[in-house]
Amino acid sequence: MILLAAALFLSLVMMAAWAWQRHTANAGWVDAFWTFGLGCAGIAVCLTAGPRGPMVALAVGLWSLRLGSHILGRTRVGPEDSRYANFRREWGAGFERRMFLFLQIQAAAAILLLVPLYSAATASTQTGWRDGVAVIVILAAISGEGLADAQLQRFRTDPANHGKVCEAGLWRWSRHPNYFFEWLYWTAYPLLAVGSAWFWPALIGPALMYWLLVHVSGIPPLEAQMLRSRGDLFRDYQRRVRAFFPIPK
Repeated sequence: MILLAAALFLSLVMMAAWAWQRHTANAGWVDAFWTFGLGCAGIAVCLTAGPRGPMVALAVGLWSLRLGSHILGRTRVGPEDSRYANFRREWGAGFERRMFLFLQIQAAAAILLLVPLYSAATASTQTGWRDGVAVIVILAAISGEGLADAQLQRFRTDPANHGKVCEAGLWRWSRHPNYFFEWLYWTAYPLLAVGSAWFWPALIGPALMYWLLVHVSGIPPLEAQMLRSRGDLFRDYQRRVRAFFPIPK
């Protein structure tokens, strides 16, 4: 029942996101709606699911607060996210209709991501080495994504870097270190779900997030925009630096 209620809630959240982006003419706001919406739904699901609920709810809350606050700050003072600006150009007069459908697909993705949270919350209260590893992964992922976002923000706000490609800090190891750490965060939940009857469904988290970030709504549209705006500079960056995993190419 709680999962059904959370699913309805997330659908309504993304309806509100659609209305707000239409009102502001800035679709970048929808990412904040999605992040905070999933955070609230995840916390509610965890606290009613099982003995590990409070611990998993804390992990979800930290993730949602950090990422959502970053997106809010970026959207409030900056231009529309390049991915959505490109959709606006490509979809033309059909933008609002297609955007509504797109945001409901995002709501469906968020609903699927509730499954690994529920899995972890319903696992046994007995702790072990996997729990320690999971906590380390969660903290490393949230911190790493925050560091990558901060490095990119500093690069963008320096007028001397206009028209250049960011290779500062983590960005010299991966073209999308923020996406890598976002994926890494979701790998912690299968570890926490060991012992739960829902262990295998917990793998939905890292699998779905990898597919979305690497093949659908993350890297492909963003890199297409970077090729249009940076051209050969970005092609050279692609040649030298891996897209996702931060290891030497």
